[in-house]
Amino acid sequence: MNTYSIEILNPKAKNILQNMADLNLISIKEEELSKTDFLKLLAKLRKKAHFAPSMDEITQEVKSVRKKRHGR
Repeated sequence: MNTYSIEILNPKAKNILQNMADLNLISIKEEELSKTDFLKLLAKLRKKAHFAPSMDEITQEVKSVRKKRHGR
């Protein structure tokens, strides 16, 4: 058995994957980083940066990327 990580670009693809899971062709497991994992990563990256963005700036950037990706 192989394991793959997939980034879903089109929300319709999630339905296709769910249909495959319903047919017992694949298994879907969502992985989420905990808030503490994210904050540890953020602290590590900030140590190396000359300018550290604020949490609000990061949130705005994430929202912007998601908006572009999902076409909303």
